[in-house]
Amino acid sequence: MQCPACQNTDSRVLESRSADAGKSVRRRRECLNCDFRFTTYERVETIPITVIKRNGNKEIFNRNKILNGITRASEKISKISQKGELIVDDIEIQLQQKNLREVQSSDIGEMVLDHLKELSEVAYIRFASVYREFHGVNDFIETLETLNPEEKEQLASVIS
Repeated sequence: MQCPACQNTDSRVLESRSADAGKSVRRRRECLNCDFRFTTYERVETIPITVIKRNGNKEIFNRNKILNGITRASEKISKISQKGELIVDDIEIQLQQKNLREVQSSDIGEMVLDHLKELSEVAYIRFASVYREFHGVNDFIETLETLNPEEKEQLASVIS
């Protein structure tokens, strides 16, 4: 690590500790040439992910968009609204692990649906209705038919 005072590359680490909730390491260093003390941070470098939208436009991955969609779909469903950040974290980690520079927005939408299907059928249907652009009752019925029989009965009682 280069010293900010004299640009010497020889330094020693005096102290290391976790920072940013374990997402980085803070190191206190001392230059072996001039004894100047400075702090460095070590973080995992992530690959920027580009999302390819339905219309072909590209934009940088924005976790807030996913979180907003989950929040809207899970309004008044307390067990999901508390887990929204965890869902988004999991999706972001999965995308980083795939090591892709570009991903289809439809792939991200399906990942969100997979998480919501496990947590709440109502949030799943709400998210699917926007994500899959439902145009009528038949679209809801087709999606309901993908749920298992127990989930269909629970959802039918909520709808009626």
